[in-house]
Amino acid sequence: MSNRKSDSFNEALKAREEKERDRLLNEVSDGEEKVMALDDTQRVKVLSPGRLVSKRFFRNKLALVGLAVLIIMFTFAFLCPLVYPYSQTEIFYKYDKLMIDYASASKRTEYSKYQLDKDVELHYSVANRINSYIDEMEEKGESSIHVVGDDNVAYTISRVGDKVYSVSAASSAVVATYSDSATIAKYTGMGKSFTWEGGEAMPADFQQLVIDIAANKGGEFEYEGFSYKVEPTTGKMAYLVLRTSGGISVTDETLDEDFAATAASAVKNGRAVFDYGDRSFAVRRSDNSAEIVEQGGESVAVVASTLVFNLYNNKLSINDEFKGNALLALYGEGSFESDGESYTIKSDGDDIIIYDNDGDEFAALSDYAIRRFSGEDTMAIDLKDAIEDTIEKMEETSSQTETIVFAIPAMDENAAPIYDENGELVYADSELKIVRHAAQYVVNCEQTTYLIDIHAEPTAEHWFGTDGDGMDILARAMYGGRISLMVGFVVVMIEMFLGIILGGLAGFFGGWVDTLIMRLVDIFYCIPSMPILIITGALFEQLKISAYVRLVYLMAILGILGWASVARLVRGQILSLREQEFMVAEEATGMRAAKRIFRHLIPNVMPQLIVSATMGLGSVIITESTLSFLGLGVKHPLATWGNMINSVTGSSEDMIRYAYIWVPIGALICLTVIAFNFVGDGLRDAFDPRSKQ
Repeated sequence: MSNRKSDSFNEALKAREEKERDRLLNEVSDGEEKVMALDDTQRVKVLSPGRLVSKRFFRNKLALVGLAVLIIMFTFAFLCPLVYPYSQTEIFYKYDKLMIDYASASKRTEYSKYQLDKDVELHYSVANRINSYIDEMEEKGESSIHVVGDDNVAYTISRVGDKVYSVSAASSAVVATYSDSATIAKYTGMGKSFTWEGGEAMPADFQQLVIDIAANKGGEFEYEGFSYKVEPTTGKMAYLVLRTSGGISVTDETLDEDFAATAASAVKNGRAVFDYGDRSFAVRRSDNSAEIVEQGGESVAVVASTLVFNLYNNKLSINDEFKGNALLALYGEGSFESDGESYTIKSDGDDIIIYDNDGDEFAALSDYAIRRFSGEDTMAIDLKDAIEDTIEKMEETSSQTETIVFAIPAMDENAAPIYDENGELVYADSELKIVRHAAQYVVNCEQTTYLIDIHAEPTAEHWFGTDGDGMDILARAMYGGRISLMVGFVVVMIEMFLGIILGGLAGFFGGWVDTLIMRLVDIFYCIPSMPILIITGALFEQLKISAYVRLVYLMAILGILGWASVARLVRGQILSLREQEFMVAEEATGMRAAKRIFRHLIPNVMPQLIVSATMGLGSVIITESTLSFLGLGVKHPLATWGNMINSVTGSSEDMIRYAYIWVPIGALICLTVIAFNFVGDGLRDAFDPRSKQ
């Protein structure tokens, strides 16, 4: 009976407690908190580790500020580039007025050669030394000089007039040949075959003489004034055919034996030319022979001059034959023909003008070569004359610069020539500045040019402006943040991966495994990271490694150099956890070591690892930015915050002038690193059960 009462009493108490609990949950007066029992399930939910950590973290205002900054940075680096219209390597151009090198002028001092007779080829040994021959003539005051080229042809260089010289070559015809003693052929009696040394076979009667003498075991014979010998050599029935004396073989029937003796003497004495009777001859030598050629009448092959031809209509062109005939006519009859047209050349003081058949000015001769700086001969002759007059004035006054105003083709805002309604070029007065550079003069003027839009200030099109390569700074800041953040996360992941595995093994197994891994950690702690990174960066620069491959190597090296601290942290935590009761129980149940490490020990270490990784992200970003700033990290064209600052640190003036480039980038680095530190501090306090918050 008492048991029944006791059960009834207990059930009544339980019902009362449940009713009271429901009342406290549903009816709360103003300003009062809910009162829960210590074993209430609602209290268990409030005190769960995840919610407790979150509640502590979100109560830290600095941590929330850091988290907000990181969200903004990740949005800026990873999402904004998807909608921003420019890429990190896109180069921008603009049309702008710029002082450019418009033309160049120099006084012609080297003699240009104009070929007249295409049938007479001037040997290069003479053509390359024409300036030396002319200088020699001017020093000696001679009007002509005779030279022999390496081809043993005689040439005559004559002074036609001031700054005009002609090179004449004599026509030639082979009248005789000279041959030294030499091996002619190898004869094999077995097949009566000849192997000729010179490649050209001797006549059949010569071959028959050799066959007959070889049948008698060798001997000597005469053939066309030369002595020959047939003698046995190594090999069965093999003989050498030798020419034992040098001599002349005359092919011109008008020349007699006395000529042959004279020619042979000239060859043996090394003479290049000689006379026989009233005829002139030259010797053209080769290895074992020589040709005797008769020198005929001379004809002008080349005209050399320092004068420059300037056409009044620069759309036309003239050839070497025109120029050579014009120069000869200047000191001759004064008229010449070219391509069926007649021309007249006249000298009026310092001006030399060529007129066409209608009496119109066709071309003018000048001492100065004045061309567009690109080398094109498209400048108006009036402008050339004005530049030449100014240069002569500068020569007289020893002036280094002069300025003239002259009408040159006008250009629109797109650097295109402007034409009038008749299709003619429109000219506009421009200021031309002529500057002396040693023996050359450079003409500068302001022109509308299509150029790279470098260091443009912030505009509506480019919010942060452009850098020294004409790339949008805001786009590069976005992509640079992406690479800097990616480097930070990848490096930290590599550090965590290596540190967790090696630190976990060292802490769990202890003994020689712990000793070996910890000595390896000590070695990595002793490695001077920054010198290693600098040397590696210089090596990459020398090997010309591409920017993307270099980025991968950089992340791998930073990760490998930084895992030691993570391994030591994991080892220390596991050493304290492996002696706990739950680990002893797991070992007693026979749970595998790998499962105990990675399923139970490592998860208990994760809070400390998360804090360490978050704090380390800022350090990695600083390291990468430092290396890129020094030019040893990520290279152009890839953008990182570090190499973007490096691009404007050439001088203190650049730092001041382009502050709008490096100040925002520096602010992004500072904000990101500080934000990671704030978040790391918040996580550390949230995971710390002794936190006052």
